[in-house]
Amino acid sequence: GWTLGLKLHSSESNSEVTDTMKWLVVLSALVAFSECLHKMPLIKGKTARQALQEKGLWEEYRKKYPYNPMAKFIQSGTESMTNDADLSYYGVISIGTPPQSFSVIFDTGSSNLWVPSVYCSSQACENHRRFNPQQSSTFTWGSQSLSIQYGTGSMTGYLASDVVEVGGITVNNQVFGLSETEAAFMANMVADGILGLAFQSIASDNVVPVFNNMVSQGLVSQPQFSVYLSSNSEQGSEVVFGGVDSSHYTGQITWIPLSSATYWQINMDSVTINGQTVACSGGCQAIIDTGTSLIVGPTSDINNLNSWVGASTNQYGEAIVNCQNIQSMPDVTFTLNGNAFTVSASAYVSQSSYGCSTGFGQGGSQQLWILGDVFIREYYAIFDSQAQYIGLAQSV
Repeated sequence: GWTLGLKLHSSESNSEVTDTMKWLVVLSALVAFSECLHKMPLIKGKTARQALQEKGLWEEYRKKYPYNPMAKFIQSGTESMTNDADLSYYGVISIGTPPQSFSVIFDTGSSNLWVPSVYCSSQACENHRRFNPQQSSTFTWGSQSLSIQYGTGSMTGYLASDVVEVGGITVNNQVFGLSETEAAFMANMVADGILGLAFQSIASDNVVPVFNNMVSQGLVSQPQFSVYLSSNSEQGSEVVFGGVDSSHYTGQITWIPLSSATYWQINMDSVTINGQTVACSGGCQAIIDTGTSLIVGPTSDINNLNSWVGASTNQYGEAIVNCQNIQSMPDVTFTLNGNAFTVSASAYVSQSSYGCSTGFGQGGSQQLWILGDVFIREYYAIFDSQAQYIGLAQSV
């Protein structure tokens, strides 16, 4: 956000020249202001879980496709994703000339952009928008194929490049993936594809990510983007490219250096309840990930955390609580690089017509924590790719 302090003393001189000068100062400030931020509205839509519950297919689906939130964090040189049935934030981008529109998940936990293509006949492609290269005058095929591993299957396709428009920013020569086959579970995803916002170091085929191109093509005024996830309404959530929208947070921004510029990864010191360490004893690594709906950690730590807040785990690894108890459940504090970030029970418990569960998910034996949407709804997140810092501030 910009604050403009213009002291205009009319007593100094009333000549037309200074008046004109004053207006030029005001105008140039306004122009700078308008160039500053590019807002990408996110829709908070139905989740795959909700859609499947409405069709009565959720029980069958969850047995068939167990949630494996860590799938995309296993470094194998291929870009991986997982079937997160609770993702609900997506935005609309366009690719090609004239533009073809797609809804995508803006995922700070991966680095490639891909969308379904007309060459894909998987069920998952049939019910999503598909890109047609023949209808774009600016399209060029790449020479490589792309393979993305999911927790429960994979996506294969081709690399190509074209004009990509995101939040009013037009990126030229963006390399992206066109799917040819997609895992079955993706048929229930609301979004058509994924737009990765992590670093090039983990991009499949070493493709230059969209945000890197925005920076190198001079399309943003600062090498920063920030994410606001609104907790209640369907509107209001957004990714801001080129800086920070001060209307989304209150108080100070805490800046935390990255421990690794791969994912947006930082040092976490501990997870505490009422001053007692309940998880991440002796420190651990955490990543800020818009592409994961929950807060995920090593299974033993998560089980301990869930029992501390009074949850019992069901056969699917979900931590169930009595909805009546939310008011009396404790706050959980995540200490990141010496700074405490507290998440209250009203923020970490999700309520639906099917009951209440905590937003703390089991990640298996991987010693990595994922601070997903449950955390980002509470803390506005600012990602600085050049300085390699994450800023966090209390969301409003």
